[in-house]
Amino acid sequence: MIALTAGEIAEACGGRTDARATVTGVTIDSRVVAPGDLFVALPGERTDGARYAAAAVRAGAAVVMAGGTPGDPPPDERTIVVPDPLIALGRLAAEVRRRSGARVVGITGSTGKTSTKDILAALLRRRLRTVASQANFNTEIGVPLTLCRIEADTEAVVCELAMRGMGQVAYLAEIARPDVAVITSIGPVHLEQVGSIEGVAEAKAEILDPLGPHQTAVVPHAEPLLDPYLDLTRARVTTFGEAAGADVRLAGFAAGRAEIEVGGRTITVPVNFDQHHNGLNLTAAVAACAGLGLDPADPELLAGAAEVELSRWRGERIALPGDGFVIADCYNANPVSMRAALRHLMSAAGGRRTVAVMGEMAELGARGPAQHEEVGRDAERLGVDVVVAVGPLSRAYGGRWFADAASAAAGVPDVLEPGDAVLVKGSRSAGLEAVVEALT
Repeated sequence: MIALTAGEIAEACGGRTDARATVTGVTIDSRVVAPGDLFVALPGERTDGARYAAAAVRAGAAVVMAGGTPGDPPPDERTIVVPDPLIALGRLAAEVRRRSGARVVGITGSTGKTSTKDILAALLRRRLRTVASQANFNTEIGVPLTLCRIEADTEAVVCELAMRGMGQVAYLAEIARPDVAVITSIGPVHLEQVGSIEGVAEAKAEILDPLGPHQTAVVPHAEPLLDPYLDLTRARVTTFGEAAGADVRLAGFAAGRAEIEVGGRTITVPVNFDQHHNGLNLTAAVAACAGLGLDPADPELLAGAAEVELSRWRGERIALPGDGFVIADCYNANPVSMRAALRHLMSAAGGRRTVAVMGEMAELGARGPAQHEEVGRDAERLGVDVVVAVGPLSRAYGGRWFADAASAAAGVPDVLEPGDAVLVKGSRSAGLEAVVEALT
């Protein structure tokens, strides 16, 4: 982190302190404290971070940030007292962002944002000193922790911005102040929170609010739900996709190779992934590079596409006995990503028997049962040989049914045959990583 004194942090966060230490890092976990860290004692549902403040200090924390009544003096010379540690963490991140000359890319969207983040980070690292959010650090905790990793020599930052309801993306974008804002897709996710797909578009488009005429919005080509917000933005707009007319277009894709059309040129890009939807995510990443002023056709930049490290449970392919494999894609699921995963299963199978282990898709609201039925019909239409459904709503998929992940983990191995191509996919709440672990 860009070094700040305890006094500077207190001033930025609306807190009070008598500490004179200099802070060089931030953590919310007392178990991973490094010397010079600020330990932020966040209150939680199960425990209060303040209980671990003493342990954090023993581990080398320079200062502790804890909640307290405004106006009360700090309890000791190691504490910054703030009204709300979570809000203070965001204000600290905004201050680090303000002091940095790094250019920031913010990524949101219904599907593909974590993979797009992983791909973009791999490209940028070929040219710039880059910080990217770890795993899916995309919430009001994760985004500030990512920004607090900015160092004095950081040149680019890639932040993933989550949406669980109206106003969350706006809050995160206000902290991150992106130079390039990417919306990967608009689809039927989090409908319980926003009510409709139009509400999804409105919530995702909040990332455009802070953009000025010198910033760039990267959006899917010909997405009508975003049109009202693109009409209002002051930013430059760059589109990506597969259809003719996209500014950055996926002209062709096969395992190990993507054809990207940009700036009137078609470039062959070696890639280390085989999912077609990640080919589309690559086009969004290339468009973001252009938004940062980099040459999107730069061979050195594009070489990063062969070095992508996708976050865990995001389409990881794991070998099974008898030349079979499992695609572990069980961190999240919605109708759009489920269909993409089913199509990838069928294209990757190479003549193998196909088995789709599908958990529930969460937070779809009243449309949930119908959406599960539609995905089940998609599996049948695509020709999936065996469907295994996990969880109450998943009965609508058809096929063999298990009540929960634990019973599926015990039963799915008996369903498989040597050489099968297996997809395991569901929302995080379905816990299908237990099935993957049982198979591997």
